[in-house]
Amino acid sequence: MAVEPKTMTAGRKAMAGLLVLAALAGLAITWLDSRQGWDDTGVTAGLILLTSGGFAALRPARPWLWAVVIGGWIPLLGIASSGNYGSLLALAVSFLGAYSGALVVRTIRLFR
Repeated sequence: MAVEPKTMTAGRKAMAGLLVLAALAGLAITWLDSRQGWDDTGVTAGLILLTSGGFAALRPARPWLWAVVIGGWIPLLGIASSGNYGSLLALAVSFLGAYSGALVVRTIRLFR
């Protein structure tokens, strides 16, 4: 009996594409934050908040996934390069954004 290879459905392909975009966005924010002379934590936090919220609004079923994929890079780099555990706050901001984005979408769907 031959086993059919599993193919990705359109929904899985879209999710995989969004995950790649989210990871690239998180890496871009981390790169910006790590630049010499960049000292604007508020802008970095705002970018993380809006980006994670936007991706969670697109796929609100797993806001934790967007939070980790987008906001996990800054603490990963901060802890690995200089032992900066304070950079974990970026992950907290990312979770706040992702869960806020998911909540907004779920609330809108509730009142349709």
